[in-house]
Amino acid sequence: MSATGEEKAHGSGSETSSTDQVEIYERPRGWRGLYYHPATQVCLVGLVCFMCPGMFNALTGLGAGGQVDATSSANANAALYATFAFFAFFSGSVHNVLGPRLCLLIGTWGYSLYIASYLATNIHPGAGDFVVVAGAILGVCAALVWTAQGSLMMAYPTEAQKGTFIGYFWAIFNLGGVVGSAVAFGSNFNSTANKVGNGTYIGFLILTLTGVVLPLLLADPYKMIRTDGTRVAPIRHPSWKTEFISLFVALKTDPWIVLLFPMFFASNYFYTWQFNDYNGALFNIRTRGLNNFVYWTAQIFGSFFIGHFILDLRRFRRRVRAFLGWSIVVVLVFAVHLWSYYYQLTYTRASDPPTAVKMDISDPGYPAHVWLMIFYGLLDSMWQTTAYWLMGAMSNDPAKLAVFTGFYKCFQSAGSAVVWRLDAVQKPYMDIFISTWVLAAAGMICAFPLVYARVKDYTEMDDEALLARPNVERLIEPSQKK
Repeated sequence: MSATGEEKAHGSGSETSSTDQVEIYERPRGWRGLYYHPATQVCLVGLVCFMCPGMFNALTGLGAGGQVDATSSANANAALYATFAFFAFFSGSVHNVLGPRLCLLIGTWGYSLYIASYLATNIHPGAGDFVVVAGAILGVCAALVWTAQGSLMMAYPTEAQKGTFIGYFWAIFNLGGVVGSAVAFGSNFNSTANKVGNGTYIGFLILTLTGVVLPLLLADPYKMIRTDGTRVAPIRHPSWKTEFISLFVALKTDPWIVLLFPMFFASNYFYTWQFNDYNGALFNIRTRGLNNFVYWTAQIFGSFFIGHFILDLRRFRRRVRAFLGWSIVVVLVFAVHLWSYYYQLTYTRASDPPTAVKMDISDPGYPAHVWLMIFYGLLDSMWQTTAYWLMGAMSNDPAKLAVFTGFYKCFQSAGSAVVWRLDAVQKPYMDIFISTWVLAAAGMICAFPLVYARVKDYTEMDDEALLARPNVERLIEPSQKK
């Protein structure tokens, strides 16, 4: 059997060691070849996240969840990320037992419940506790969704395609934020109030319910063949105990992952200042909707740029690409936060209370402020894409990648839980901003030794720690079943 012509046309698509003997399979043809194409499946996963996490991002990006008072929203996000942090640590192991499709099917329901809680609050203003409870439930659901997403997105492409596929996913996923922001902006364009109407929440709810059924369209990952003819590793652990042990096996056999933990911790920490303490604090609702729109639009371009044109740039070795990606993110971290610091000096919680008259799109000072949102969107997308790419450069084993993704979401959510709670108790904007800047810089500095010493030009079979374990069973191929 041979690799497909698509892969031959680009040269070798896999950066695995030439000493490894890998069995090559023939990919299906016709409509089955299109359906089972890795890019198609990654795009379908992106569509699931378009409908559910994308709508969540659009809602969160409005600041205060589209409400006037940010307290309930901040407490809900603190509860969400606290439960997310706990369950994400084990979600990689849960994923390997339930499988990605079931994880996505169960997890997407939490987003619909969360959107519905804000609609209930708009109708019954005293229902703030419902938002907090819905946030805590969503934390469990989101851990399942993002672990399944990360495992599939990093396992389906060849080594040479990982940055591009991450870019595909991130573009489709963030298009959800773009569409949701456009809905919020359009439905509130004639409003100068500081909160959204019921119609905005109903529109978001319909879209998330659509996302609940989309995981049923995904292919069985163990039937997937990459474009270079290699099969996605079909593995199964025999017990829950073994699954939880795999967490510690991954840490023991690849301790370098610990150096990414600070980067993981900071990866959503900056959302609180961006959305609540900048967008929510300074602008009225229609302007918040427009800011949200350009933010998520910038994410599409940022992710594709660094994924396709930097991290997958064929003319350079993988180690060189890793250094290039890291350097670009570091420059953006300091440039964007220096810019933000200049604005943060001009206002406080006392000077801009929730009931104050906010900046509108027609104000002369608005254009400079919206450009900051655009650059924050670029930074966020490049940060997340680089983090996923670095994990993907460490292994091709879907089970190990699921564990890594669980670590990622665990520490990411722990950071978010901390900062959303700080915002809920009304800590000064400047304190939250400085902590955001410091953690972002520290995350990139800690990642540098991993980029230097752990990222290799080729992935060796020694990197596939979970596949190599003696108590891991491979699934029986369909052709071998009696």
